[in-house]
Order: sequence, then structure tokens, then C-alpha cells
Amino acid sequence: MNTILVNVRDRLATITLNRPKSNALNREMIGELNDMFVNIAADDQIAGLVVTGKEPFFSAGLDLVELYGYNEAETESFWRQFLEFVQTMVSFPKPFVAAVSGHSPAGGCIIALAADYRVMAEGKYIIGLNEVPVGIIVPESIFELYAFWLGKAAAARSLLEGRLFQPAEALAAGLVDEVVNPAGLLTAAERKITKYMQLERNTWQQSKLNIRRSLIAASGANQDEMLDKMLQQWWSPATRHILETILKNLQKT
Repeated sequence: MNTILVNVRDRLATITLNRPKSNALNREMIGELNDMFVNIAADDQIAGLVVTGKEPFFSAGLDLVELYGYNEAETESFWRQFLEFVQTMVSFPKPFVAAVSGHSPAGGCIIALAADYRVMAEGKYIIGLNEVPVGIIVPESIFELYAFWLGKAAAARSLLEGRLFQPAEALAAGLVDEVVNPAGLLTAAERKITKYMQLERNTWQQSKLNIRRSLIAASGANQDEMLDKMLQQWWSPATRHILETILKNLQKT
């Protein structure tokens, strides 16, 4: 694996996002993550999962530099792959805690949202869904995931303005569950997931799947019509202009 590190100890798997320099999600990374989620779900020797990154990033979201250069077929394939990955995470049956190690906008936030519990490092970091200002249409399945934690009204307001939250704001909004000193991030995540793992496995997992029934249905539904709209907007002059501006700014950093 080139983009993630995996460690298994005491029946707990830890995935560390490990793609320079900001853990931006490209096709390879999403593929490796999806495969690892599937493998961990099927492994009876693993009872829980923590996903983390490396300060100052959890994940900067989708790799817009790589994605911008895709042709139409590659772009459609990428978005299908990403939506499949969201479905895999949402329907992951075992305890899953996100240890949000830093900045986590857009796609990084979506990984965190799929977890059962989010611990975020304190600091000058941001988290949230900022796709709309970038010109990316957010599918209903991802809005439902956002609303699952924030509530529909707050999620709608935040999504439509592309709001990014600092850790304390994210905690107050219910976007994260705990904010801790970065040095204690993994300790806090492991403390929480250990509590989940100590409960009767089948009861816990079936209860989780019951609670998430509508999320699982939304992420698993046919999204071809929505994908068509996303792709039309992706190739629109307005979105290409926004992306070009973003890429120019990235090249300056």
C-alpha cells in the first residue's frame, strides 16, 4: 500500500492516512482505503477501527490537482469510485472512530462523518463540507450523512454556505464529539473505541446498522441521475474557472 499505513494490535486496526503532503484523496488512495475497510469488516480477528492522519492534516479532501486533469471517462470513474467508498464506510458494521489530526475539509470531513465517533485535535484547524463554493454538487446521500450528526436545518445552512468549522465550533455543532490536545488524540480515540469493543459484538453491530438504515439505503441507492448532474456541473465553465483559481493558489504554497 502506497497511501495508507495499517497497524493491528489487540483486535484494533488503525489506519493512518499517509499520502504527501496533505492526504489529498486520489484514485489510488480511495481504492486502498475502500479495500481495507472491506477487509477489516470481514476479518473476525479485528473488532474495531480507528482512522487518523498526520498533523497538521487529517485529509485535505479530494486531490483537485489530479482530478482536474482527468478526461470525462476518468472523471466519471473517479466519482463512482468515491461514492462507492462512501457507501462502504457508511455500512461498515464494526466500531469506527475518527481521530481527526488536523485540517479536514470536504472529502476529509466525509471520512470523519462516516465514523461512529470523532475526536479532533485542538488547534487552528478546519472541518466541514465546502464543496458548494468550489462548484461541486453534493449528492443527497452525503447531505444525509452530514444531517445525521448536525440535524437537517443546521446541515443545510452549513452546506449551502460551505461553512468550515474550527474545532470548538465543530464540537458545539455536533460535528465532532471531543476536542483534545494533539498529543492525546490517539489515546482518546482508543479509549472510546475500547468501550464499544467491550460490548457484545452482534448486539452492538446490529444496533448500529439499524440506526443507520436510512443512511445505508441512501448511499446504496442508484445515484446515476445525481451523478449526471454532478458531472455536468464539473465540466461547466464556471466550475472550471473556480478550480483553475484554486489550483493557481495551491501552486503558490
